[in-house]
Amino acid sequence: MCEGATLRDIDNAQVSDFVETAEAKGRLALRGSRSPKAVLQNFNLLRDGKPTNAAMLLFGKNPRRFFNNAQVHCFHFLGTEKRKPIASQQPYEGRLLEVIDQAVEFVLGKLDRSVGTRIKSTQVPIEFEIPRSVITEAIVNAVTHRNYRHNGFVQVIVFADRIEVWNPGELPPGLTPEMLREPHGPIPHNPLIAKPLFRVKYVEKAGTGTTDMIADCREAGLPEPDFEQHGPHFVVTLWRDWLTQAVMTRLALSERQQQAIHHVKTTGKITNQELRGLTGVVIRTASRDLKDLVRKGVLLKIGKTGRSTHYVLACKLDINWTNWT
Repeated sequence: MCEGATLRDIDNAQVSDFVETAEAKGRLALRGSRSPKAVLQNFNLLRDGKPTNAAMLLFGKNPRRFFNNAQVHCFHFLGTEKRKPIASQQPYEGRLLEVIDQAVEFVLGKLDRSVGTRIKSTQVPIEFEIPRSVITEAIVNAVTHRNYRHNGFVQVIVFADRIEVWNPGELPPGLTPEMLREPHGPIPHNPLIAKPLFRVKYVEKAGTGTTDMIADCREAGLPEPDFEQHGPHFVVTLWRDWLTQAVMTRLALSERQQQAIHHVKTTGKITNQELRGLTGVVIRTASRDLKDLVRKGVLLKIGKTGRSTHYVLACKLDINWTNWT
């Protein structure tokens, strides 16, 4: 039970909208009363006629009144490290469905996108560098499965080369990060939250969310997501490009070359002069490093000679990502 909450704290319009959406998705067919109280009872979101914590998080007029930590904080850093200045940041708080949508849109607004044509549809298709489905799944999982007794909040951090989603909590007993890469059954940390989200197709009961993320990343030519436990936080990393730290290690890139890569990821390009400024090497050594990166398929050389010559990241290398994790 949510201490101090009554049915007056429930937004009845949000409950009605939820029912309409769930029915439109084909995952709900209510029989009997459609009143907000009846709907909450149907989803086991009432105790002795009063709202549960899950009811307030999903349908409360002001969830912040009861949960100071029910927030998603989004950050955008221009580089590859968490370092000031922060390009932009936005805390989102409120009902979980709204917070999820706002966080997803924050991330999508920072990503590159390509616009297709109307060959197959009247709507112009838009593809993001990371599939929308993958970003949504990572954020939904963090919000759905987090530990709401933890004082922390969900963090979504956009870097130049990746997105990290930090979730206050741990995997359920018996489930490991490695197991998330294989088919597994659903073990929701907060089942009273997960069930309504399933009805509106935000989550699946089959436990396929993480394996779907992996498949969607592979199809987009991206490395698989990383799933890791960092102390009291579970962290999902989504890579914006194929050139991860693991790949750079496999390609035996030197420290100077990795400095060059980080510079390109932050600024979009690098010149011989810029590499010399970063590393302090002479022009011949910088040229050799850059030539080797081109030979390995990491960089592309733009221009032949002169000051306009610079280097950019290659689109992607033909790699079997399963062998590179």
